[in-house]
Amino acid sequence: MRLLLVEDDVQLASRLGERLRGAGFAVDVATNRAEGEAWPDLDKIGAVILDLNLPDGSGMDLLRYWRARRIACPVIILTARGSWQDKVEGLNAGADDFVVKPVRFEELLARLHAVWRRQQGAADAWIEKGALRLNPADKKAELEGEELALSRMEFRLLHLFLRHAGKPLSQSEIMDHLYDLDSERQANAVEVLIGRLRRKIGSERIETLRGFGYRLLA
Repeated sequence: MRLLLVEDDVQLASRLGERLRGAGFAVDVATNRAEGEAWPDLDKIGAVILDLNLPDGSGMDLLRYWRARRIACPVIILTARGSWQDKVEGLNAGADDFVVKPVRFEELLARLHAVWRRQQGAADAWIEKGALRLNPADKKAELEGEELALSRMEFRLLHLFLRHAGKPLSQSEIMDHLYDLDSERQANAVEVLIGRLRRKIGSERIETLRGFGYRLLA
């Protein structure tokens, strides 16, 4: 899953981003409200982690701006402001969850997965398609009941495919979901990763769409 972290504290954003990447997410960072308003592809973001105290305005107003424009991606407010009034205002403004700093990373991670499951309308933590199933919270994937040994990037790719099973995904869409925007990207990275995943789940399960991308057929 790809996340957007809106946080003006550079050191906190760096530490949190590193932990989230270690947990299997691709993470982009916006450091102020203006960057958040101008973010180009929020429809491709799995979730937003939003600070309220931004140097050029209120994170609460940024959230209202997104919701007024019908941007529906899940938003978790992560802030030091912990009064009940702040929580009520944040949830009424359209936040999916409200987390007060400091928070243990494990709790934030669990809340991220819970928000994502609610967004998908699924009470079960497992995502299933045919003989494939994946649990994003526990980082487990299975094929016909047998656990798959996947690298972090292979797990991200399978997670993406299962979320969009049966739908065509372009190479650029896959790249955007797997990598941070500012990370170095190699032209054949997706092709290589697809090849590795095919060897583990069966080549017949991933269809190549010539000149476009790929589709999971499981």
